Amino acid sequence: MGGRGTAASGRAPGAGKRVRSGGPTNGLGKRGEMGRLTTHVLDTMAGGPAAGVTIELRTVGGVARRLKTVTTNADGRADAPLLEGAALAAGRYELRFGVGDYLRKRHGLDAAPLFLDEIPVRFGIADPDQHYHVPLLLSAHGYSTYRGS
Repeated sequence: MGGRGTAASGRAPGAGKRVRSGGPTNGLGKRGEMGRLTTHVLDTMAGGPAAGVTIELRTVGGVARRLKTVTTNADGRADAPLLEGAALAAGRYELRFGVGDYLRKRHGLDAAPLFLDEIPVRFGIADPDQHYHVPLLLSAHGYSTYRGS
């Protein structure tokens, strides 16, 4: 029948679109919140958060560039979102977790080289109005990640 924004559809042009300026919805169904990118690191060997892990956020594709470097706090998290609001754009990104120093200090590992020293996690952001949470579950010989909430 009628297309979007036509009298036949009964919808005004732009109806239902997200508004980044705190409009009706941000993709999470919450007013006044904009999209953001967050992460945290959990040490599955110790059963808790991994404090002191350095994390680099980079763009991927074209000319790759480093956007930010943070270190996890006592809760294994960055102190603030890695990106949020207008700074969070659709595209491909990489989080590079520097876990080698953490594993050496926390677990006394002395292998040279360590099995895991730096862990790159590449992911895409399709809708910058949503919350993208990329946790890392870490042990000395393996890791896992997923899109969290």
